[in-house]
Amino acid sequence: MAGAPNIREVALRAGVSVGTVSNVLNRPELVAEQTRERVHAAIAELGFVRNDSARQLRVGRSRTLGLVVLDVANPFFTDVARGVEDLANQEGLAVILCNTDEDPRKQSSHLDLLAEMRVQGVLINPIDASDGRIKTLRERGTPVVLFDRLGDPTVECSVAVDDLLGGRLAAQHLIDSGHRRILFVGGPLTLRQVQERYDGAVDAIEASGADIEMGAVTTPALNVVGGRMAGDQIAASGDLPSAVFCANDLVALGVLQALTHAGLRVPADVAIVGYDDIDFAAAAAVPLTSVRQPRQLLGRTAAELLLAETTEAEHTHRQVIFEPELIVRDSSAPR
Repeated sequence: MAGAPNIREVALRAGVSVGTVSNVLNRPELVAEQTRERVHAAIAELGFVRNDSARQLRVGRSRTLGLVVLDVANPFFTDVARGVEDLANQEGLAVILCNTDEDPRKQSSHLDLLAEMRVQGVLINPIDASDGRIKTLRERGTPVVLFDRLGDPTVECSVAVDDLLGGRLAAQHLIDSGHRRILFVGGPLTLRQVQERYDGAVDAIEASGADIEMGAVTTPALNVVGGRMAGDQIAASGDLPSAVFCANDLVALGVLQALTHAGLRVPADVAIVGYDDIDFAAAAAVPLTSVRQPRQLLGRTAAELLLAETTEAEHTHRQVIFEPELIVRDSSAPR
């Protein structure tokens, strides 16, 4: 037979009707066991593969989830995706991973594509949660769950880590270690996570009552390149802070590289604290102190909320907030 075998050829080989083959595939309980065995034998002999996507589109929903992240190169999102995929695999679903590169236009384009594919639901760490396409997806009956940031409890589920607390933990550690000139590095500040981590650090400094200088250097993106640029700027300034708190670990690793290249010692000259506690943090040349997020659990929980919304007759939106944990390593040894 030329080409891929179709359902009619399976019916002919098994000596049954096309409708019977369809029932075996979709409603096997309606077909006698002996007939089911003949159909399955014919499927195996012919190498027939059902066109499940066409069937799913006819009923208005595919067995896929959309996962939209800010930067697929960031191991934080890789770990989140692992948590999502673990649950999706258990439920017989596939995950479509979309990378926005922190570009609102790419986010909109991905959401348009996922809508066309009629995915079962969308998990998104949005650049802008007010993107009209998110609202349109919901209005069309496609659930959207935000992760790594809280949403509006009246319209959506969300899963996040308490970034204000994370910022306070990082700054308090530096204060307790004797640092009085602290610099925050990360951006853009339009990302809520970055702003909240900065605000948390400011809160800790103000609450300490100590005479502490707090500055900030904004990076164009939360990656190693942005961190190296900031580190070069710090090293060339001639006015070193005693400690740097970075909005994520990739930025922190970039700062560490730049300062080391400039001949500065970490932590003797400048201490560094990151955020996320990705695997590379502990493996850095100077093991990095970091604020740990439960990355895989965050992804799995977001997926659980999404699947609940697709199956529950009466769904109540939930906002799940995890607490971060400070992991102290060599990069911020007390002064």
